[in-house]
Parts: sequence; C-alpha cells; structure tokens
Amino acid sequence: MASVRSPNRSSEDIVDTTPFLGGSSDESNSGRRFVQRQSLRQAARFLRQASSRRMMREPSMLVRETAAEQLEERQSDWAYSKPVVILDIIWNFAFVVVAATVLVLSRTESPDVPLRLWIIGYAFQCILHVVCVCVEFRRRQRQQSRPNSVEEGSGGNLSYGSREDSSQYVSLAQIDDDGNSNVAKHLESANTMFSFIWWIIGFYWVSAGGQTLAQASPQLYWLCIIFLGFDVFFVVFCVALACIIGIAVCCCLPCIIALLYAVADQQEGASKEDIEQLSKFKFKKMVNNDKLSSDEQGSLGGIMTECGTDPPVEHVLSQEDAECCICLSSYDDGVELRQLPCGHHFHCSCVDKWLFINATCPLCKYNILKSSICVEV
Repeated sequence: MASVRSPNRSSEDIVDTTPFLGGSSDESNSGRRFVQRQSLRQAARFLRQASSRRMMREPSMLVRETAAEQLEERQSDWAYSKPVVILDIIWNFAFVVVAATVLVLSRTESPDVPLRLWIIGYAFQCILHVVCVCVEFRRRQRQQSRPNSVEEGSGGNLSYGSREDSSQYVSLAQIDDDGNSNVAKHLESANTMFSFIWWIIGFYWVSAGGQTLAQASPQLYWLCIIFLGFDVFFVVFCVALACIIGIAVCCCLPCIIALLYAVADQQEGASKEDIEQLSKFKFKKMVNNDKLSSDEQGSLGGIMTECGTDPPVEHVLSQEDAECCICLSSYDDGVELRQLPCGHHFHCSCVDKWLFINATCPLCKYNILKSSICVEV
C-alpha cells in the first residue's frame, strides 16, 4: 500500500527571513560610464501585472522575480570585480588624457562659448568616478579577506560562542569601511547627477555655436561632440541590454540559470552532495480511471513517486501544479523531479543548477542547507 505524505511545515518555517544574498549596503551606483540598469525585479513585476494568469501563473512570476534579484546581486559583484574595475579605470583615464591633449593643442582657439570649461568639468567627473570606484573596490576586498583571516587565526576551531564573538568583532571592524563607503556612494550619486546636468549644458553650448563654432574652434568642438556621443551610446546600450535581460528572465529563464551556473563559484550555493540528499521523484501522468468522473480526471495532472523508498511515497498533483515553474513546461511521463524541504518541486535539470548557484528555493527562498544541518544535529 503506497503511503501519501505532504509537507507539514508552517509558513514561518518555509519563508527565509534572511536577505537573499546579503544586505543592501553592498549595492552602489555603477558610475557615469557604466550607467545603472533598470531594476529587473521591477520589470518582472510589471510583466506579472500586465500578463493574465493564463499566460503565466503567480508562482512562475515569483520564480522570475527571485532570478531578477539574483541577477541584480551578481551585477553588483561583477561591476566591482578586478577585471571590470581595471577596464573602468583605463577607460576613464583615456578620456582624461585625450581631454588634456586636446586642451594643449587647441590653446590658440577662441570659442564663443566656454568649451574648455566644459571639457575640464568632464575630465574632473571621470577622475572623481575612478576615486569612488577604487574606494568601493578596496572596501569589498577587505570585507572578503576578513572572514578568512579570522578563521585562520583561530585555527579553524571555533565554538558557537566564539563564532558569535568573532562576528561581532568583524562588524565593529567594518565601521570605518562602511563610513568610507557611504561617503563614496554619496559622491558617486552626486557625480552622476552632476554629469547629467553637465551633459545638457554641453549639448546646449555645442548646439548654440553650430557651424561657426566648428570653424573657429574645430578641435574643441569635435572633442565635445565625441564626448557627448559616447555618453548617448552608453545610455542606449545599457537600456537595451537591460531590456534584453529582462525579456530573457521572463521568457527563457533556464538559459539565464545555465549562464549563471557556468560562471558561478563552486562554494556560492549548495554542494553536489547536499543536492543529492534531496528527495527525487518520478512523475507519472494520470491515466483514465473509470471510477473517476471526467471533471476529476481533468483536474488531476499525475502522481509523483519517490525514488528508492519502500513502500513508495506518492504525491498526487493537480493539473495546474504538474508543471515546472522555472521552465514553464508541463511534467512529461517518466521525468525526474526534485522536491525541496519546503515542498516545492521542479525538474531536476532545472533546480539542480539553481541550487548550485544559490542554496535557496527559487519560489519561497527557503534555505535547503538549514534543513540539512538540522538533520545532522
């Protein structure tokens, strides 16, 4: 006789009240050169409100909001990775060098509008942006190195009480870094706002001068045109890229997960052993049963049978629940499913890659590592 079980966790146990990937204090503006993208999470919510339930169910949109949050956190980490920071510094200093060179070569030109002042202000914004990026990058590097140094200094043998003390010590040591980071973030925000106003002023001066300015001061004129054009290009590029990623999150989430899985660090999410400890099921579609009416048969999607259990544990799924919220595909007969401790189930091929990236349920954010630790204890 097959036994049927259902998850008996309360909503308080399922919902993980901790932040998804850390506090929001690590978020910062990406700078005037790398324009900050539109919020992917807001795009997912907008599509959820615009779409009917027939097109995409509520759980599927919640999964996509979680994926958008994941991308936002990854974006912040990638923006302050060492290669991107080096490229950002070289790019901005190239603008400064070009501006200084043109200012020297065009010392004989006399424009009717203060183009030299605009170019100097533009170069100053680049330098201020580089300073803010370097301050935030050093803060993140020190924050990543502190936990390792504390663990090495204790010999790796920390009791529960000593771990609490060390975490308090780390939080106190971060006060100075947080203060410097807040100053850098305020400067970066002010610099971004000022750059927008400065771009409008430069566009007005160049437009007002017209051909007369191009003939009287060609070097200064064309340098301003190039700087203004680069800013417009980056704005258009970043907005278009954000739209493409937002559409991909809503329509092709498995591709995004596969991309994150390819670049993810092995220690960021759950290990392969942790994932294999989760329950695995075989799905079987519901066949026609003479004892059931046509309405009842239409509402039943199939049966999940747990692998490797005797007697077999089965879950009956409705037609609405017999689909994966990640890939939006209905469960085929004989497909392998993975059920998390919170009770949500997905395709093994979909959720295993997600758990390798982040050890939380993509639907309710329940941390699967918490349940494994409780079992060990």
